[in-house]
Amino acid sequence: MADPTVPDSKTPVHLIPGDADRPPQPGIALCLSGGGYRAMLFHSGALWRLNELGYLSKLDRVSSVSGGSITAGVLALNWNRLAFDAQGVATELTTEVIAPICAMANVDIDIPDILKGLFLPGTVADKVVASYKEHLFGQATLQDLPDKPRFVINATNVQSGALWRFSKPYNADWRVGVVPNPNTLLAVAVGASSAFPPVLSPARLKLDPNSFTPGSGAELQREPYTSDVFLTDGGVYDNLGLETAWKVYSTILVSDGGGHLAPEESPDTDWAHHALRVNDLIDNQVRSLRQRQLIDSFTSGERTGTYWATRSDMAHYPAAGTLPCPFAATQKLAAVPTRLTSLDDTTQKRLINWGYAICDAAMRGHVVPGGAAPASFPYPAAGVGDA
Repeated sequence: MADPTVPDSKTPVHLIPGDADRPPQPGIALCLSGGGYRAMLFHSGALWRLNELGYLSKLDRVSSVSGGSITAGVLALNWNRLAFDAQGVATELTTEVIAPICAMANVDIDIPDILKGLFLPGTVADKVVASYKEHLFGQATLQDLPDKPRFVINATNVQSGALWRFSKPYNADWRVGVVPNPNTLLAVAVGASSAFPPVLSPARLKLDPNSFTPGSGAELQREPYTSDVFLTDGGVYDNLGLETAWKVYSTILVSDGGGHLAPEESPDTDWAHHALRVNDLIDNQVRSLRQRQLIDSFTSGERTGTYWATRSDMAHYPAAGTLPCPFAATQKLAAVPTRLTSLDDTTQKRLINWGYAICDAAMRGHVVPGGAAPASFPYPAAGVGDA
């Protein structure tokens, strides 16, 4: 039977394939939010616990933005090396996914690549892509990703104002159109998804207009929209990576690695710091609206699943036998800056531990209430820090 989410070049498509107005289909989608290295590590801990619960192998889709796309990209590229056992548990997750992510967390990207982009040929976005190629993805393309689960790496199209989706079957923007079977470098997709504005943005794609499926865009399937595409961080449009999962599947799991927005008594007034603060305010508000949409859907029964975040309070989840995570300590982790800059070993381990623990509480509280409680953190000596 044909996959209904793969574009048919004979049929005009004025929506992204699979986004038709229909009830959600049975299936499980995992959404990985933005949040720089903080989110990258937090999501890694969540993957660790999902795997132990047997849910990693059950995923039909992984939708990601920004820092979450780094984690998703590593998981996708190494999926076929995870060695799932008879119970659907990957025996090589720590080797193939956690280890390279921790190695990445030792690498400074943002400031060095900004300086390279300012003083050397090429853009800042080009330098970030080069770093991802060097440290994680090499020359791998979207065609090196697995067919299942479907990985969707999301960026924001600055020209159309819509979501730009990178995936193995197609790249797409509902207004511009669909490019089937793209050979886009995985490093380019992750680089565009994590092009934090204003300093790492925009990422620029040069495309062949003839590569688009005819009639697949709503009203912008023409040059320069189809030849010279300007992209920014996927979190600008959808900072939970929710949309590409929400429109298709009935069970939604969301790992939110977004930071803690603290009040500022005396905010900076220079244009650079002021712009960053305003970006944080916009991100926080959009994130809150998406979160409410999600929680309301769980409450109404429209969707099943669960949500966990760096800012969550463990006490609000009904699971028994949760790991000790003092709220004051976890909020310190939520306050780790949204950067692509190296983190010390203890902070790395604590972020992974926190993602592991709160994912466990959310999953056993709302999805698998009969699941066995974990014996300890992945890194027991590190915990999540002091209250």
